[in-house]
Amino acid sequence: MREILPALAGWHTAGLPFGLATVVAVSRSAPRGPGAAMAVGPDGEVVGSVSGGCVEGAVYELAQEVVASGEARLRTFGYSDADAFAVGLTCGGEITVLVRPVTARSDPAFGAVAASVAAGEPVTVATVVDGPAARGAVLAVWQDRAAGTLGATGLDVAVTADARGELALGASVSRHYGPHGERREDAVTVFLQSFAPPPRMLVFGAIDYAAAVARIGDFLGYRVTVCDARPVFATAKRFPAAVEVVVDWPHRYLRSTATDDRTVICVLTHDPKFDVPLLEEALRRPAAYVGAMGSRRTHDERRARLEEAGLTEAELSRLRSPLGLDLGARTPEEVAVSVAAEIVALRWGGSGAPLTTTSGAIHAAAAR
Repeated sequence: MREILPALAGWHTAGLPFGLATVVAVSRSAPRGPGAAMAVGPDGEVVGSVSGGCVEGAVYELAQEVVASGEARLRTFGYSDADAFAVGLTCGGEITVLVRPVTARSDPAFGAVAASVAAGEPVTVATVVDGPAARGAVLAVWQDRAAGTLGATGLDVAVTADARGELALGASVSRHYGPHGERREDAVTVFLQSFAPPPRMLVFGAIDYAAAVARIGDFLGYRVTVCDARPVFATAKRFPAAVEVVVDWPHRYLRSTATDDRTVICVLTHDPKFDVPLLEEALRRPAAYVGAMGSRRTHDERRARLEEAGLTEAELSRLRSPLGLDLGARTPEEVAVSVAAEIVALRWGGSGAPLTTTSGAIHAAAAR
């Protein structure tokens, strides 16, 4: 979708309607993942692909039909080899495609979404796929605003909150709700497509605890990098396949690495020659979380060294040390859960207290 947006934005700006087909669900060995898109524009021009060629002909016809009728359609394509002329996938997988008409009236925020994607501003597009709601209705959600509607205020509120959650992770998923946004119902299916790269988790110190933190970071949707200056420990064999492993001095690597306000930095070296210059760099740059492992004595000594290095009280106040929530964790895996819990709580303003001891709404209301 990201690749074809410039062409779509041009059509939208010119007031030219087009049919947009988006993969909203896949199973087994489907050729393209959720979010893959194809559009049919003026004079039958086609951009993008939903299956690499298997069902594009059928989707082309469907897109022309929805532009003519103004009504969105949902179609599932599965495996087919019994008939050489049958429409289907040869890979054995299955894809579900939503095809909707896009016009200035049906999707007035489309231009703003395209502009945000081009500028690198994260945005999530929520589209009704199925259920007792207007199929193809669109709600665009940014971190600080939203545009459009899915047809019901309660549904808009619930989807906006979830869209911001997926936006924080750069994820695209389907979610299910009741007609008015009820969380425990699944009558309405909404596809949330996020246009944002996944946030980074930088883990320093190639120890057993780092391996556990890297695994849970990958599970939570972060793009994880483990860095250590010791090549004997910083090996791909010791870490999950999805994790990048870098051999370098931690502070030098961080200095050359871009971070933003979604980046998580976990300092697990608990060795002054590594972690003091590293934290000096980390606490002076954008990051959502900076945590450091160590005992309370280590923390006090480390803080004194950082004060000597000239860090201000405001900069030092960003440091979560010792990192993690008080879960009584002992093993590397338990400590990783503790660290992940603190990261999630800090992101969403959670107290970290058992829900049985709290009252009121479990999820804080998201502002529109």
